[in-house]
Amino acid sequence: MKRTLKATVALAVTVVLWASAFPAIKVGLDGYGVAGLSFARLAVASAVLLLAAPLLGVRRPRAADLPLIAVCGLAGMSAYQVLLNWGEVHVPAGTASLLVSVAPVFSVLLATAFLGERLTTAKVAGSAVALGGSALIAIGGGLGYSGAAWAVLAAAAVQGVYHFGSKPLLKRYTGLEVACYAMWAGTLFLLPLAPAALRGVEAAPPGATLAVVFLGVLPSAAGFVAWGYAVARHTIAVATGALYLVPAVALLVAFVWLGETPTWVDAAGGALSIAGVVLLSLGSLSRGPGRTAAAAPDRPEPVRSAGGSRRVPSP
Repeated sequence: MKRTLKATVALAVTVVLWASAFPAIKVGLDGYGVAGLSFARLAVASAVLLLAAPLLGVRRPRAADLPLIAVCGLAGMSAYQVLLNWGEVHVPAGTASLLVSVAPVFSVLLATAFLGERLTTAKVAGSAVALGGSALIAIGGGLGYSGAAWAVLAAAAVQGVYHFGSKPLLKRYTGLEVACYAMWAGTLFLLPLAPAALRGVEAAPPGATLAVVFLGVLPSAAGFVAWGYAVARHTIAVATGALYLVPAVALLVAFVWLGETPTWVDAAGGALSIAGVVLLSLGSLSRGPGRTAAAAPDRPEPVRSAGGSRRVPSP
């Protein structure tokens, strides 16, 4: 009973941390800019995970896996950070969370195209609805807003590439290990942006620097650890269902923290996107919704935790 309660608390903490990342990015952009924030967040997270790695049992990767790890780091960490931060220059934090929530769609499409996974009617319908909702958000806010919204949607796409590319690695490593490897690789790819981060440390307001530290330590580092603990002890249905709350919590946090209020277009598009992802997941879970995450190899967003289970995209 206590173990289940701890897992539920860890799941709730993960949802709040990952949801809070979206408004924190808005704060961090003030003084650090897109380039500085992108590198600084990954650098802080990499340092925390490097210190915690021995305690978490993270092993060294095999040399033969380094090229694929590099691809995962480049897509899921480096490109994701730059695109999301760039998009949030104009897109409200809560709206960005709604757009990122469609990342599982891209994972499913890649798995269908390259791994021969079966494309069911539910997956087709869910993908169409989710992408339609995202398109509604992207085209509904004017020219400048539209370009930024497409950048956030591109961030969701590279997250899908990350989850797809990490699939072979998960046969040999835990999800936490893969996340650590990708985080470290992604930080190396963004080293050219380090000067921008250093300028931010010197000139940014204290609130922006605190936001950067928050993003690196909590959503990017502690969030992975909490998620790994939670999903190792819950079924896919429970874990995935909880993560559908991330956009809703992000909207609430953005309203309280930043005073943001979504437009009716954003709300409608977001509702369609989440409905599409739910439908997509129901199609993926049709073979056995009561199984734990560790027992479901056909999940569209495969990242296993330290306990052998999987996760969906994080911010």
